[in-house]
Amino acid sequence: MTYEMDIAGLKRDLPLCKVTDDLYIGAFVMFGDVELTVHCAAELLKRAPEYDYMIAPEAKSIPLIYEMARQSGANKYIIARKKPKAYMKEVFSSEVQSITTQGVQTLYLDKDDADLLKGKRVLIIDDVISTGESLRATVNLVEQAGGIIAGKMSVLAEGDAAERDDLITLAPLPLFNPDGTLK
Repeated sequence: MTYEMDIAGLKRDLPLCKVTDDLYIGAFVMFGDVELTVHCAAELLKRAPEYDYMIAPEAKSIPLIYEMARQSGANKYIIARKKPKAYMKEVFSSEVQSITTQGVQTLYLDKDDADLLKGKRVLIIDDVISTGESLRATVNLVEQAGGIIAGKMSVLAEGDAAERDDLITLAPLPLFNPDGTLK
């Protein structure tokens, strides 16, 4: 089963994936879809508030934030990592329970990136916002670093997230019943 969707003028068929016995989601994966990534980055930048830095949670948003940085001429973007790396110094973290990942995850930021964000306007970028947990964890990291949230953006807002007035998105993504009908 798939769901055909218009994403800022581009049509894509999203495979429907089981989350629970009575809940399916449309799998939106930008990895490998250069046309979609370039197009969505341009459309989000048209809607972006003023910012100094962009940050995204690892990993599906990396192509999007890279392309947004490239198109905007930014020399730096920041990734909230899923695991601390050996090169990261004075790491701090925020926990997240995502709808698409089993169990609790943690996002990490190091001191060098945190120092860049302190007192700066930070734009949070994600591919899809659903429960808002990855977004919440990323907001927490930015605030721990002393950054100012300039905006929260995603390509799609899934389910109830489409009703949020604090998000800038390109399109809503519905939730699905097991037979593929809209919830």
